[in-house]
Amino acid sequence: MARPRGTGSVFQRNNIWWIKYYQGGRPIRESSHSPNEKVARRLLQERLGAVAVGVQIRPKVERVLMSELWEDLKLDYKNNKRKSYDDAEARWRLHLEPFLGRARAVDIGTDHIRKYTAQRMKEEASNATINRELALLKRMLHIGAKSSPPKVLRIPNIPMLQEDNIRKGFLSDTEFDALAVECATAGLWLRAMLEVGATYGWRSSEVIRLRVGQVDLDACTIRLDPGTTKNREGRVVSIVRGAKLHELMKACVVNKGADDFLFTRSNGKEILDFRRTWRKCCKAAGKPDLLFHDLRRTAARNLRRAGIAEGIIMAIGGWRTRSVFERYSLVREGDISTAMKQLEDYRTAERAIRAEERNGHTLGTPKLTKQRPILAEKSN
Repeated sequence: MARPRGTGSVFQRNNIWWIKYYQGGRPIRESSHSPNEKVARRLLQERLGAVAVGVQIRPKVERVLMSELWEDLKLDYKNNKRKSYDDAEARWRLHLEPFLGRARAVDIGTDHIRKYTAQRMKEEASNATINRELALLKRMLHIGAKSSPPKVLRIPNIPMLQEDNIRKGFLSDTEFDALAVECATAGLWLRAMLEVGATYGWRSSEVIRLRVGQVDLDACTIRLDPGTTKNREGRVVSIVRGAKLHELMKACVVNKGADDFLFTRSNGKEILDFRRTWRKCCKAAGKPDLLFHDLRRTAARNLRRAGIAEGIIMAIGGWRTRSVFERYSLVREGDISTAMKQLEDYRTAERAIRAEERNGHTLGTPKLTKQRPILAEKSN
């Protein structure tokens, strides 16, 4: 049965369904890349809807390669001065480009994504790593779809993998002392960075880029400027005068100008990558698997145990949502043990009071007025 005039048509070529519609009086034929007629009819409805609102559809979209979308994404990264450009470029060059670089964007579908995922899993890439690569691919397609005229007409479903990479590392007070000794041996810069990380829970990228001008020893403050943090928001924290952190900051600013980096190696050079030194110190301190990022968890736990309100802790460490903060706010088994001991002491005292009350009532003596115990809200 023929379709009404102006509603386009669908037809088959070698088991693949195609669509035909008109724009500006010019016929446009386009493959649905599917042997399913329903897929072709849905695509036809999308194209007719685009024509109705004046979206210009060009046959060129059929020839856009994924490598062209990468160039658009690369320009977007550079224009917005995204710090993750190097990481994105490596993911594209090493993994995505060899598999998808010469493919047409219009051909990319869920089957391609699943095949890519299977290949990366065969290469023993972690689920988190694969998800970051798929997220990059999704962003490329979205930028292509938002181009004018669009370079991508359909964004396929991109199945993501379940991640189970939530870290649980943190430092006890004894472990912190041991690591502090090793970091001090490596240099003042690493000892001071350890203190900042464990005190405020700041990310390594936030700590390593601190400059002298952001530290005010007279006002006892450290300032993170807007745009220098992961969430792009600025933060100001205080330093306790005379505390260990205050003394370390005083030593770090000696003979430096306001624009100099606060933490520099013993030879005065900028710190670009300290992972090797960090691993060496952690191994010597008996915490070989500890990451600098785990200091965020240590700081969150210590601040919470000190009785600091959660809203203030989130402001100090830069957590924007409670759900993310809860992943870092680890409770030790020792904390739970202490809480259970407090609860049992409370119950024991309560039972003793009730027993005395019952005995007094039975003997006809005045009812006891012994003060009931108060269950502590926080452990010291």
